[in-house]
Amino acid sequence: MGLSGLFKENSYKQEIEDLHKQIEELNAYIDKAGRNILDNIVDSKDVIADLEKRKTDLSSSIENLERISNNLDTSIAEKRKQISSIDDEILVESFGLYKPVFSFASSTQYQEALAYIRHEQKDLIKNNKAVTGSKNWTVNGSAAKGQKMVKDMQKLLLRAFNSDCDSIVEKVKYTNFDASLKKLYASAEAITKLGASSTGVAITKEYIISKVKELHLAFEYQQKKQEEKEHIREERARAREEAKLQKELAEQKIAISKEQKHYEHALSDILNQIANNPDNQDLLQKKADIETQLAAIENSLKDIDYREANQKAGYVYIISNIGAFGENIYKIGMTRRLDPQERIDELGDASVPFNFDVHAMIFSDNAPALEAALHHAFEDKKVNMVNTRREFFNVTLDEIKKVVTENFDKTVDFHDVPDAEQFRMSQRMREKA
Repeated sequence: MGLSGLFKENSYKQEIEDLHKQIEELNAYIDKAGRNILDNIVDSKDVIADLEKRKTDLSSSIENLERISNNLDTSIAEKRKQISSIDDEILVESFGLYKPVFSFASSTQYQEALAYIRHEQKDLIKNNKAVTGSKNWTVNGSAAKGQKMVKDMQKLLLRAFNSDCDSIVEKVKYTNFDASLKKLYASAEAITKLGASSTGVAITKEYIISKVKELHLAFEYQQKKQEEKEHIREERARAREEAKLQKELAEQKIAISKEQKHYEHALSDILNQIANNPDNQDLLQKKADIETQLAAIENSLKDIDYREANQKAGYVYIISNIGAFGENIYKIGMTRRLDPQERIDELGDASVPFNFDVHAMIFSDNAPALEAALHHAFEDKKVNMVNTRREFFNVTLDEIKKVVTENFDKTVDFHDVPDAEQFRMSQRMREKA
């Protein structure tokens, strides 16, 4: 082998070593790369698992949000449905006390005043004092056409205002009077603005005032009619009560008179027997017993005659119904019935859930005066401050006792704790259920 061959062999060996070294480096790199890839694969799996978990959590959150959103939509829809009723409640709670403008004694007088005010409105319309309009309006240079247009607009807007007023007057009541009055003024203002922007048409102040008077009259007419109805109802109830009393007195008088005749006949027989046997103690005792019965009957007849003659004699009752009205609510009334409990039983009919309990039943020669004294003493504690015929008061029994003592010179037995049997049983049954 020549020198050049040797060099070539050494060169190959070096190349081979270099190649082996490169292969080793490549293998090391491959191993490292493989490990990195494996690590990345493991990391990717963790990342994917984490993403899957996040996806699941997000899906759950989305479902919850959608459920909440649906619930909110449902609630909003329900609230929207309640808006009108809520507005009505606010209106009822916010109305003020009405001060009468007219003080007529009867509904007939209100009717006559309403007829007069409506006739007055017709005159205002007839005399062109209900609505104004521009006198210089022209249409295509024509004053005649302009005036025709103004008159047509006056009729149209006046008809619209009258229609609004009729609707307001028809629906007016105690709880919406203030709102009704505002609606009337608002209608006049809106129609006037509409007319002013075109033909200068406006509702006159005089006509608006007339409509306001009509609103007051219509409302007060309703109030007076209701007051008269309640008065008639009260008078009818009083008449029925008086008729029942007269019937009771007549029936009682007949029954007692029959009993009196029975004892008088028995006494006549006993006297005949005593005449034949004057020393018989049994007969003498029977005679004394019969005479005692006849004396009691005579007193009963005198009482009936007294009740017939004395229109003021009767019972003042103090009753409660805690199941229906709660504690410290008492009804203080009066009845002339021979058996006052019948009147109490009538009051506890199907219109209330439980029977009334009697705390005191006071017979007085002047029952109306005692009742009036009690009502006057608790004037500011009436449950119904509007209807004076309603006899319920928010007071304590001790307060009632004090007034009774001051106005009645006899001892009165009070039953302090009401039995309220059905109410208490109902509570117990409800607790068990």
